[in-house]
Amino acid sequence: MARSMKELRILVADDHELIRHGIRGILRARRGWKVIGEAANGQQAVEKTNKLKPDVAILDVSMPDLDGLQAARQIRDASPNTKVVILTMHESDQMVHQVLDAGALAYVLKSDLAANLVKAVKDVSAGRLFLTPRVSDIVLKGFLKNANQSGSAEQTRAKPTPREVQIIRLLAEGKANKVIAANLGITIRTVETHRARIMVKLGLHSLAGLLHYAIRQNIVTLPGPSE
Repeated sequence: MARSMKELRILVADDHELIRHGIRGILRARRGWKVIGEAANGQQAVEKTNKLKPDVAILDVSMPDLDGLQAARQIRDASPNTKVVILTMHESDQMVHQVLDAGALAYVLKSDLAANLVKAVKDVSAGRLFLTPRVSDIVLKGFLKNANQSGSAEQTRAKPTPREVQIIRLLAEGKANKVIAANLGITIRTVETHRARIMVKLGLHSLAGLLHYAIRQNIVTLPGPSE
């Protein structure tokens, strides 16, 4: 009984069998971790996640039928307790924003796979955001680029209430509306209402923008280098 409670159940989705094999090798070396399913495209990833309810889903961003970002959004809605790790070969501010907006908690470059995948899975399984140092730098530069303008505008806007700060923190951590509702003891509709009001109040248009705001206001912090 104790062993099953500690077991971390993982699904791996990539359209290249060789890469899935490599990921399995990295993950199976960890005691208590189990790859419970694999998928060769995004649609399979969504279907198997809905059926198996893994703790963590590792998704390649470039897959046929349904790409990793589309799959992440569907998984976030259908299986909110499943944490998503996105794998990609692309290192850009635009891709980072797309990954965060899709609700993934980790962005791992395939070039850094061996060095960072285990840490990414550990962090997201604990509900923490994971970005490699290089990706964290992209995020940091992205919001610092407009920090002065955003900061001035934020000073003139109404401040979020304590409840809104709670919701901002949970949203920035990648939590789905269902999870936030359960954590705070409120309905999903109430969470959706708070979320809409927060975005209007703060003049934001995306989850990535909300993450930038949360970092600027010290509501959440960027992860440090891998330990």
